[in-house]
Amino acid sequence: MAQDGFTQLIDDSNAFFAQLKQNNTKDWFNPRKDHYNANIKKPAEFLADLLAEDFSRIAGTTFQPKLFRIYRDVRFSKDKTPLNAHLHMMWRQPGDNPFAPVFFFGSEPGIMTAGFGIMGLKGETLARFRAFIDRHGSDLEEAVRRTEMDWSDWGPPPLKRVPAPYDTAHPRAELLKKKGMTISTRMEDSWRDENGGWLRQSGISSRKLCRCSV
Repeated sequence: MAQDGFTQLIDDSNAFFAQLKQNNTKDWFNPRKDHYNANIKKPAEFLADLLAEDFSRIAGTTFQPKLFRIYRDVRFSKDKTPLNAHLHMMWRQPGDNPFAPVFFFGSEPGIMTAGFGIMGLKGETLARFRAFIDRHGSDLEEAVRRTEMDWSDWGPPPLKRVPAPYDTAHPRAELLKKKGMTISTRMEDSWRDENGGWLRQSGISSRKLCRCSV
C-alpha cells in the first residue's frame, strides 16, 4: 500500500526520534537539523494547521495550532538532555478562558496518543476545579470511563501532596493533586491497514475528541 504524506511523517519522525533517544546531544543533532526541519518540522506544521481546521469545523469555534519545539527548557530540570525525542502538537482556542478545552497529539517510537483537557489552572480557577473534584469527583470519573479514554499526564506535573484544606485520605486525592484535567486515547497501529491511512484515523480521533469535550 502506498504511503500518504502523513504516514510518511510518522514513519520519518519515529525513525529520527529513535536515533535521537540514543544520541541526545546537540553535536549529533546539529548536522541533522536540516533533515529534521524539512522532513519532520515542516510537514508537522502543515498537519497541525490542517487539524486546526478540522477541530474548528467540528467544534464550531476557532482552534489555533502549536507545534512544540524540539529544544527542551532545561533551566529548572535535573534532566539536562537538550532535545525532545517526540513529536507533540496542541490546539487551543484564542482568548483567556481557562476552562476552554485544549486538544493534543503525541507521537514517538511505539506510542501515538490523542487527547484533550484543561491545563495549567491557577489561583481561583484551580480552587474551583478542586472544589468540583471534591463534590463531583465520582461523577467525573464515571464520565471519563464512558469515553473509553485514560487519564493523561499531559500538562503541568501534579503536586506531591494533597492540597489544603483537603484530607490526605480524600477518596479523590490523586485528582486533587492535579493542576488540570487531561484524558487521552492511544491510536493503534491498525490505521496502517485502513483505507485513508493515518489521515483518516486522525480525523476519526478529532471527531471523537470534540464529541467528548462537549
